[in-house]
Amino acid sequence: MGALAFPAVFTLPFPRHVMIMIFLYGALATAWNIIAGYCGQIALGQAVFFGIGAYTSSLLYTRVGLTPWAGMIGGVILAVLVSQVVGYPVFRLRGHYFAIATIAVGEIVQALIINWDAIGGGRGVFLPIKRPDSFLNFQFHTSKAYYYYIALGLLLLALGITRWIEGSRRGYYFRAIREDQDAAAALGVNVAREKLRALAISAGLTAMGGSFWAQYLLFIDPESVFPLSLSILICLVAVLGGVGTLWGPLLGAAVLVPLQEGTRVMLGGTGKAIDLLIYGALIIVISVAQPGGLMGLFGVSRGAGSAR
Repeated sequence: MGALAFPAVFTLPFPRHVMIMIFLYGALATAWNIIAGYCGQIALGQAVFFGIGAYTSSLLYTRVGLTPWAGMIGGVILAVLVSQVVGYPVFRLRGHYFAIATIAVGEIVQALIINWDAIGGGRGVFLPIKRPDSFLNFQFHTSKAYYYYIALGLLLLALGITRWIEGSRRGYYFRAIREDQDAAAALGVNVAREKLRALAISAGLTAMGGSFWAQYLLFIDPESVFPLSLSILICLVAVLGGVGTLWGPLLGAAVLVPLQEGTRVMLGGTGKAIDLLIYGALIIVISVAQPGGLMGLFGVSRGAGSAR
């Protein structure tokens, strides 16, 4: 109830913006947690799916005239397809080699988009401003409250899917793969298929976040939606909160996003990157003090769940 009432209590744009970012990064980290926390595949290329969602919805809106909501669905479908094409060969690798391969995929995709002039290249894509406010056009100029509730909806969707996975047979398969792939295969789990399914779910949810981001800013370019730094930040949010847990990614976002935004606003204007130094130091302190994430402070380890 507190989350629903927040916009009515805090009416200024900045507090609402911070909460929108918490919800968005909470959803993105929750999506990453499915493939990494539950399935044990440390992917560092989530920005690929985020960018696909952003570009697909934006281009379908600007070039074809489809509503951003339809573009969001298109972005989810394309991201899932790409995840399967990329995942099939990449999942043949394990451990550090797999993580490095996902980084390479992200860098390749970003380079392709930068040099693809037909979709804007390095210039990016500007979304036309439609007035007045319109839910159909996904644009709200008078208040951030609408974006707030949409971001909250994305977070609840990601948490709901994760909760379903935790209590399902598929969640049991994911956790078995995380603990020991060879043992899981010996017990009859189709390891390759289950990993592809986990990646598809993660990619679809991440693409939805990318579509939201594009409509929220009304401008995207390869440097803002495909960077490696975004993939690392998504990973960091989940790790800080606690991977393999339902609420860990949200807790990580609730700590990291205000810290990031607060230090940027208070110290970012000095030109000496003091905000980044403080931000990084605090993250290191928390990580060293509690390697299991902040959820470990409450005695919660990565979920064991139950299978149906």
